[in-house]
Amino acid sequence: MKIPFCKYESSREAHSNVSDALDGDDINQVEELENEFSEYVGAKYALATSHGTSALHLAMLALDLKRGDKIVCSVNAHPSVPEVVRHFDAEPIFIDIEDTTYNINLDKLESYLQENKSKKLKAVIVTHLGGVTVDLERVYAMGKSYNVKIVEDASDALGATYKGEKIGATGADIVCFNFSPHLKKNICNGGMLVSDDDEIIERARLLANHAIVRDEDALEYIYDVVDIGNDYSLSELNAAYIRAQIGEQDKNILRQREIAAIYSQALDGVEHITIPSMENEENPFSLYIIKIDKNRDSFAVELKKEGIGTGLHYIPLHLLTYYKAKYSLRVNDFPVALRSYQQVLSLPIYASMSDDEVQTVIKTVKKIAKTRV
Repeated sequence: MKIPFCKYESSREAHSNVSDALDGDDINQVEELENEFSEYVGAKYALATSHGTSALHLAMLALDLKRGDKIVCSVNAHPSVPEVVRHFDAEPIFIDIEDTTYNINLDKLESYLQENKSKKLKAVIVTHLGGVTVDLERVYAMGKSYNVKIVEDASDALGATYKGEKIGATGADIVCFNFSPHLKKNICNGGMLVSDDDEIIERARLLANHAIVRDEDALEYIYDVVDIGNDYSLSELNAAYIRAQIGEQDKNILRQREIAAIYSQALDGVEHITIPSMENEENPFSLYIIKIDKNRDSFAVELKKEGIGTGLHYIPLHLLTYYKAKYSLRVNDFPVALRSYQQVLSLPIYASMSDDEVQTVIKTVKKIAKTRV
């Protein structure tokens, strides 16, 4: 039995929506998606983009990021996070992580903000790894106290909540979603930029279409360009498919939590394996991350031989050639991220997994764990 690390979800509604788009029905799928998404998360505005990375890049544009500005982020994030910063010739500042959630360490974040007050410090990007959040109220307080914008990378956090409120409506300046998350690719691409700030969303909408403006009373082909933007537009086909995904997400999260509970009950106490905490009732388990205390890569190789896919979230940014060389970073500069990186492994978890597939993963993990010495 082959069990991939991820599998895209399709449904009758998704097929129906896509058919409507292909048939040229008079439905603006992108506009419908934006309206449905803002209602789903409880945000004032939602702006669809071609990809999650596009949403992040557009967020930096909306914040008027410039050369020499600084953006703080977790050292344990996908390369897209510092990448969008570097495209502006701005500087990403990396912060070490917590050793249980693998999210940014808020004590270290606050220490950095206290010691580095500067007009060049523009924002903090907070990544919700696997949909698990940090203490967001504390983060928002930091934003106000140190006059920095808070941008949330919610690539794994669609439908996730913080104190009962969905991510996207908890108080950030900008939240960016990705409908084809890193290492869990969907059949389509798409992203969403969410904000309650009128000024930010107005600027983002302008720059999302080459900063083109038109006079409503003029001919359609008459336009002007008032700034430097780009094309971040989402296609009607992708929007049609994603609309169905939004409607199914809460149900999918319930199934992911169910699978996580089965994993944890079965793997608790297995030698060489550390399971994630089950105490956070709001964990959507977009990822199920275990720790392997010895030879993680060989463990993953053995799983692959058995037909089971795995993921790694993530290779710390300071270990990647570009950032290591650009900022003269040393391997031990971020010890918690380094230690976690050497052990973590993400197991398959998605709503369409059958109970038999879940049990196969469990049996295989146990079998391989017995061979560790």
